[in-house]
Amino acid sequence: MNKKKIRNILLAVVGVVALGVLGAAWLWFSDNRRSNFSGRADLYLRPGATVQDVRAAIPDSIVLRPASLRRMLRKLQDEDIRPGHYVIGPGNPSVYVPRMLRGGWQTPVNLVLSGTMRLKGPIARKVSAQLMVDSATVHRALEDEDLLATYGFTPDDVFSMILPDTYEMYWTASMKDVFDRLKKAYDAWWTPERKEKAKLQGLTQRQVSIVASIVSGESHYTPELPKIAGVYLNRYRIGMKLQADPTVAFCYDYTLNRILLQHLQFDSPYNTYLYEGLPPGPICVPPKECLEAVLNPDTHGYLYFCASDAMDGTHRFAVSYADHLRNADAFRRALDARARKNNAK
Repeated sequence: MNKKKIRNILLAVVGVVALGVLGAAWLWFSDNRRSNFSGRADLYLRPGATVQDVRAAIPDSIVLRPASLRRMLRKLQDEDIRPGHYVIGPGNPSVYVPRMLRGGWQTPVNLVLSGTMRLKGPIARKVSAQLMVDSATVHRALEDEDLLATYGFTPDDVFSMILPDTYEMYWTASMKDVFDRLKKAYDAWWTPERKEKAKLQGLTQRQVSIVASIVSGESHYTPELPKIAGVYLNRYRIGMKLQADPTVAFCYDYTLNRILLQHLQFDSPYNTYLYEGLPPGPICVPPKECLEAVLNPDTHGYLYFCASDAMDGTHRFAVSYADHLRNADAFRRALDARARKNNAK
């Protein structure tokens, strides 16, 4: 074989190798450096999730180069996948997916605790709907005396520890993680100034939460909350029974459409028509505005209030029981008039 042929063969071999190297380099660059996603995908992976589950969670519509993603997922084993909430999006190359899942690079989620929170069952479902933990586990934790004792609370007053807010947490958080976060927020909210205000009202922090929960059950009209708080604090200070309808509603798990005289006889330490003083714990998770209302109540001599005959969500307040009865009678007349008007339609 002459030198020319040998040289041509060598050049051909070098060319093939070069093309192979260039091809491999391009594939590496494509898989490791080039973004392969045009949009965001949230992956919620539970224990036992497989590579197939990962691929199914990524919409085809956002994958720019499916072959690149397939190559990277072939390097991932089912046992490599760590449970959690993961996010991929524009800017991420294909290799980010297996690295993210092996490394457990979770993206936190928002645990939103807001709205009406009156019973542990619905609260457990609210938490479970936003985290990986199941509702039964949440409910057990809310009743776990030993666990709650480590935070200084009991199943009766655990609502005191929950401040309505949005909490950033990992989706895989345990109930201990949740309680740690709630207790941290609770301690931060109770500043020295607020603690001093509680003392001025003759209340502990826990008692502030109890009164605030009752105020919350009475009205959603924020401007009146300090006045309502003042009524209950006036009653409490003179040893008068609180006689709060929301505490009776709590005794019936809030299933009553209307509280009647017969319901006031329900024997429970939470029934403030039967028992003096404060109930054993909050009857709901008190909103922050109700806590502030108890810490900063209106100063007045009112001992009574009832819904206003204006039927606008406000209340009429009274110092004497006789005035209260007149206000209540006016409200009943307005209620009857509304009913007659509705029936006439």
